[in-house]
Amino acid sequence: MAADRPAAGHVHPPTEIYEVSRAKIREFAEAVGADSPAHIDPAAARELGHAEVIAPATFPFLVVHRASSRVLSGPEWGLANAQLVHTAQRIVPSRPVRAGDRLAVTLHVESVRRLAGRDVVQMRGEVRTEGGEHVVDTFMTFTAGGPDEKETGR
Repeated sequence: MAADRPAAGHVHPPTEIYEVSRAKIREFAEAVGADSPAHIDPAAARELGHAEVIAPATFPFLVVHRASSRVLSGPEWGLANAQLVHTAQRIVPSRPVRAGDRLAVTLHVESVRRLAGRDVVQMRGEVRTEGGEHVVDTFMTFTAGGPDEKETGR
């Protein structure tokens, strides 16, 4: 891993706003087989105490993945041409994502290390509304690259 890449503790600035719509929630729910009426019917969502339709619990991954992919393939990381594998994901919500939310992601580098000849990057994606309300944290682990020539003896 290059010495000038961000280290643990680095915080990438918030992303552009991602607008959550009923259509995006419906498409995601259909794609992942989430069949709760609260994902498509405002009346069903209200019966559960929500002001608007809510997204499946894994929906935030969509927003955070877009942000992390851009960051990791950008000039600071230079992993655009490397083999990049998303190896772990954990989602810790404060509240469900709702239609009408305008979300931004701030990426925090939790750790960067070399393991078994690969770069291992752990990040936390902090998702907040445009107004600053915390919605969810996602914890992700990525591995990239392969053994260096020094490590393989070639």
